[in-house]
Amino acid sequence: MVDKVTWQKAGRVTEPGRYMFRFGWLTVTAADLKVWEQFPQAAFTLVKIPDADPDAAEYHLGLFELPTGPSSEPN
Repeated sequence: MVDKVTWQKAGRVTEPGRYMFRFGWLTVTAADLKVWEQFPQAAFTLVKIPDADPDAAEYHLGLFELPTGPSSEPN
């Protein structure tokens, strides 16, 4: 199973940076935010950073997909 994260699940962050979430640290770039600004329901694949500290899960956002139908994700 591939883990996905939406803007809502990421806490609707508005600035690029490194954020702590329940699954570990997530780095969000300005380019990631531009996608979410244009497509708020886009779901990014979480990509584990291989060089990260083994005791601290670190991720960045990879490829994204857009929903094909009406949103079924609760607010």
